[in-house]
Amino acid sequence: MTTKVSKRLRPLVEKHPGQDPQSVEKAVEILKGYNNTKFDQSVDIAIRLGVDVKQADQMVRGSIVLPHGIGKTLRVVVFAKGDLAEAARAAGADEIGGEDLATKIKVGWTDFDACIAAPDMMGIVGPLGRVLGPRGLMPSPRAGTVTPDVAKTVREYKAGKVEFRTDAGGNVHAVVGKLSFDASKLIENIQAFIQHVQSIKPHSVKGHYVKGMAVSATMSPSVRLNG
Repeated sequence: MTTKVSKRLRPLVEKHPGQDPQSVEKAVEILKGYNNTKFDQSVDIAIRLGVDVKQADQMVRGSIVLPHGIGKTLRVVVFAKGDLAEAARAAGADEIGGEDLATKIKVGWTDFDACIAAPDMMGIVGPLGRVLGPRGLMPSPRAGTVTPDVAKTVREYKAGKVEFRTDAGGNVHAVVGKLSFDASKLIENIQAFIQHVQSIKPHSVKGHYVKGMAVSATMSPSVRLNG
């Protein structure tokens, strides 16, 4: 049985390099050739890691402020009070609160991209794990989202900070920009993300840490990258 390829996808398939890994520079060039939609597509990276996600000491999780942002203004909420709340507001936080904000989230409101908490607010935030955890929004010291410097963290997320963590298959995913970015900026963002993930290799991981990498746009096939 022959798979029917749509008119929009046909030229993309013809340009695709197949399973051959490409340099970051060449992969960006290929992706930009896929820019045939009316909207500005996001560019994503996926890295398959040689980790055992069942082992707590092999969980890979972190965040990075990409050199050129991600082309999107993130919505940031902050759990803080007093001077820290005022600092978060001045830094551009979209919503700030305590018990009131927790109640709003408990009933299902998750219309935000990042959640930051001052350490003294974790008693209020902790019970929200059931709602925030599955969405990757739960504040964590390891991710830098539980911090006494909430204002700095708000500014970082507003500037394009991205979080990542291994999924059940040992992969990490992140948005690294938009197809409209200059090629040089996309390349620098992708390289910065790869280097950061490589720099936080757990000590307990043996053998190959990075097993495969690929980049893709919202409406394009993925392009494999050289290891």
